[in-house]
Amino acid sequence: MQIGVARLTAADTRELMAEHQRRLHDLSPPGTSFALDLSGLASPDITIFEARHDNLLLGVGALKHLGDAEGEIKAMRTADHALRRGVGQALLAHIMDVAKGRRYARVLLETGTGGPFEPANRMYVRNGFRRRDPFGSYTETGFNIFYELAF
Repeated sequence: MQIGVARLTAADTRELMAEHQRRLHDLSPPGTSFALDLSGLASPDITIFEARHDNLLLGVGALKHLGDAEGEIKAMRTADHALRRGVGQALLAHIMDVAKGRRYARVLLETGTGGPFEPANRMYVRNGFRRRDPFGSYTETGFNIFYELAF
């Protein structure tokens, strides 16, 4: 598996990111999904990473620079054909290495709750993320969870 910076111009990357947004909106109660669309992900303060094997896209994850030595994990998605193969863990480890290289003091994230979100929540906790209050412009609902990992 190779992990590097993704290009939003690549058709498979665009398709996986669009699928990510569709699924999150379908799984989330109205007003509780904060998934960025492709134009939001094209922001200069967001770096999108991809995992590939033999040029086949396995997954994506993004890191947003928040300023003040902070970053936010955005848009983590493993392609259906690559589930349960360690893609999410590999992307998360890479993003954490990039965050440390940028000298971030902490990384934040927001995600959902319930069955479809449990694998991601377990992965974040297993990697040292701790629950926290909402940050930035997020508002707390009964559906979302906020995490922080301090370095």
